[in-house]
Amino acid sequence: MASLPKDPPEDPKKQSFWMPGNYVRTVHRTEQSFQACNDIVACFVERAKVEKQYAQQLNQWSNKWKSIVDSRPLYGSLMKAWQCFFTSTERLAVLHSSISDSLVAEEGDRVRVWQKDTFPKKIFCGFKESHTNNTSFSRAQKPWSKKLQKLEKVRAAYHKSCQQEQTALDREKQANEDAEMSPEKKQKLADAREKATGEKLKCKDQYEKVLEDVSAYTPRYMEEMESIFEQSQEEERKRISFLKQAFLSIHRHLDVTNNESVKAVYNELHQTLMSINEQDDLKWWKNNHGPGMPTDWPKVEDWVPPVKKLNRKKRQKRKESRPVMIGGVKVRALYDYVGEEGDELSFKAGEVFLKVEEEDDQGWCRGVLSGGKEGFYPANYVEVVTDA
Repeated sequence: MASLPKDPPEDPKKQSFWMPGNYVRTVHRTEQSFQACNDIVACFVERAKVEKQYAQQLNQWSNKWKSIVDSRPLYGSLMKAWQCFFTSTERLAVLHSSISDSLVAEEGDRVRVWQKDTFPKKIFCGFKESHTNNTSFSRAQKPWSKKLQKLEKVRAAYHKSCQQEQTALDREKQANEDAEMSPEKKQKLADAREKATGEKLKCKDQYEKVLEDVSAYTPRYMEEMESIFEQSQEEERKRISFLKQAFLSIHRHLDVTNNESVKAVYNELHQTLMSINEQDDLKWWKNNHGPGMPTDWPKVEDWVPPVKKLNRKKRQKRKESRPVMIGGVKVRALYDYVGEEGDELSFKAGEVFLKVEEEDDQGWCRGVLSGGKEGFYPANYVEVVTDA
């Protein structure tokens, strides 16, 4: 398929700021800067979502693998090092979540507040700055534009007169070369050529005068336009300066390489990894799963009489009905005993205490330990101490 013919390239000079109406690009810069603020906020709100999603993914990864690692056959400092990856990841997740919050709550709000203060609007006229610049540029350019239009008009008239003179010259030349043409007709063409030349000189004189007027006014026009332009430049400079600081602030949030908390996370992780100790881990395994474990080697074991469980109701009835022995009788424990109920005594073999109540039909006595605690104990776990 044949391509459409391209338009001829536009003359760059016609795009110049000085040409009529081309100042609108500077006027529109205010609206473009306002829209740029919207785009910047939207851009980093989206980045904030990325940071929050990353934080969530870090937590999900940590939670998943923590439960898996707990069931794996690692131990000691090696296990501690593996687990440290998860604690450091959780701390990083908190950091990236805070970055997300900062991008929205701090930087986003900061740009929005500045945007509102920097771009005031006029009723029915858009932005105040745009309206002011457009009015000022238009007022400054109006006299020069009129002069330029007049110059263009006389320039066109001059060029047209030049073309007419050239046509008259060509006709006169052809007539002089034609031997059959009458002298009267040749004279008529010569008169037409002289008239065209006179008209051309007249148009040229007028063209030069208007050009001189335009050239004389140009410095004033340039001065006024540059003054208005510089005011617009100053406003744009302030905007660029603010957005530069905003970008730097965003950079400080995102640059985790200089974040002290991140450095601390990885320093601690590195220290934990470096603390993996083969000898300590092997020793731990030996003591907990190997030859170092405590073992009850075979030996003679003394027979310990079985303990008959007391009937709780009978015990309570007995406690209320049986009298207490005056002074008590010294007894020595033959075996260790650990009381299973709150009203039972616990003692070690060889410990001496007082029996204050005789054995009942369930095989239990009541006694008082040296510390003053009173309670029941199995009668066949003690013997009476005989004085030498």
